[in-house]
Amino acid sequence: MADWPKAARVALAQGPTALVTILATEGSAPRGAGARMVVTGDALHGTIGGGALEWRVTEQARAILALPPGSWRVQDYPLGPLLGQCCGGRVRLLVERLDPVASEWIEAFEKGEEIVARLETETISRASFPGLRRGSVGARGPLPEAGVEFTEPMETPGSPLILFGAGHVGRAIADRAPGLPLHLAWFDSREDAAAYPGVMLAEESAMIDCARTAPADAAILIVTHDHGLDYKLTAAALAGEAGYVGLIGSATKRARFLSRLAEEGVGAARLICPIGLPGVTGKEPAVIAIAALAQILSLGQRAA
Repeated sequence: MADWPKAARVALAQGPTALVTILATEGSAPRGAGARMVVTGDALHGTIGGGALEWRVTEQARAILALPPGSWRVQDYPLGPLLGQCCGGRVRLLVERLDPVASEWIEAFEKGEEIVARLETETISRASFPGLRRGSVGARGPLPEAGVEFTEPMETPGSPLILFGAGHVGRAIADRAPGLPLHLAWFDSREDAAAYPGVMLAEESAMIDCARTAPADAAILIVTHDHGLDYKLTAAALAGEAGYVGLIGSATKRARFLSRLAEEGVGAARLICPIGLPGVTGKEPAVIAIAALAQILSLGQRAA
């Protein structure tokens, strides 16, 4: 369980507090349904991911702090031109001002109880209904209105997978990631990569910053079209906290990168290159993709 319930209780004791909840996603999205972020006038707790998405939603959350407790909005965000991106992903969010006198549901949710929410005209009512599931909110279709009931989403267990590159191997990895306990965020800097659903176009500088700031439970796979960009992403990822840093390439490429990293004082003990489970030697994109995903999953199981 994430620590947002504790953050929400502390924030509510200090003043107006907003909660952002991902209700549903489609395609490539930084976090899954159930991810939450607590927002106050001067602080954030938790993350829904996405950089520009989070910045825009934080504005909405702070605006709702001026409204009465219980106020809510449901908002769709296509992860495309609105946020300076171009991909097939989309996120549906609930932004609400938490009501301190109707916040007992947070503790019940923290304990694992099933919580059903009902959108009222001016507020949200919630109650615990063990064993009674009311369904969920989808990522498409009309926005939920007053009268809609749904079970509060709980984020599916899984780790972030940050994939850089939309070439043959990148596409093979992205095609096989759905259904695995991984939350995929997929980036490329080339305009023609927009042809592939799920890719988020980003400037190289933004990709490098993403690699550097990835959380400790993230896996990073670097499979771009450009060795120079590969190196920048590798150095940034190794300077950060990501638990898995995988780089596509041969033993020769690995040796060259290690030499340059050593010259620049970057520790490379975490670098995995070539990627994939040892013993799987096929060079076909599908084989590389399966071997790399299996390697990431196996590392997670060993750490559990």
